[in-house]
Amino acid sequence: MKSLPRELPRFALYGANAPIDNAEFVHIEPIEAHSRPHDWHIGAHRHRGLYQLVFLMAGRVSAQVENMLWQCDGPTVIAVPAEVTHAFSFPDHAAGWVLTLDHHIVTSVDLFTPLFERAQTLRLHEAPELRARLTALLAELAAEARGPRYGQPLMVEWLARSILLLVVRLDTERRLADESGRSDFELFSAFRALVEQHYRAQWLVARYADELQVTAARLNRVCLRLAGKSAFDMTQDRLLLEACRKLTYMPASIASVGEELGFRDPAYFSRAFKKLMGITPRQFRERALHGTTP
Repeated sequence: MKSLPRELPRFALYGANAPIDNAEFVHIEPIEAHSRPHDWHIGAHRHRGLYQLVFLMAGRVSAQVENMLWQCDGPTVIAVPAEVTHAFSFPDHAAGWVLTLDHHIVTSVDLFTPLFERAQTLRLHEAPELRARLTALLAELAAEARGPRYGQPLMVEWLARSILLLVVRLDTERRLADESGRSDFELFSAFRALVEQHYRAQWLVARYADELQVTAARLNRVCLRLAGKSAFDMTQDRLLLEACRKLTYMPASIASVGEELGFRDPAYFSRAFKKLMGITPRQFRERALHGTTP
């Protein structure tokens, strides 16, 4: 790839100098449409107040970002902050999407800004479920952006924020893995998956630990480090979340809700719920009906 020129062009979108007037600008296009007119090479440039996510779903890219040169195979996400010099070459006629976002979108939620603290790449190879969700959301965003429809700006904004949040999750989980060690993070992820499967059975922490082939003490240490809660508290939080959902949205009796969640004694369910929520299940349901739940 050629060295970066001293005087770099600044574009709104690549090759277009027209200013962006939309306060919450979102633009999406396939990598092919973005790159084919330029012979699959996007020269070095910067963007005025715009952030980009390049979703390379297939193929390869040679990315020069500032003074760094990255060779990436899909599926990979490349995050490019505003005003950062970058250039791309796609030797294999790559497939994917280029998502461009105005700073109002990125800075509107505190969770989004760490993603663009620096230019970075995020591999999707080991996250097939997240990759599938991103692929579906990107296609939906592209379809929504094609033509004017009732409520289109709001739908485009929601889809863009959903995509951002999924990428932020990927970035956050990678940071946690780096900080805590890959083995601890994998244990934590496996524990969360088991809790999702068995919280209704109210497994003891020791049983979760046995299933994961670790000691209960180690499982607790990992949960405290990564979630700030003990393994037992995490199981209780998931149970409570489900109880709140059922009390809010299902017409079943309170005793039936408790029994479905493993509480054979309605009085014990009420005491356990009140200990965690500060109010009884009946009080919670009454507040939910009036839109005043805590």
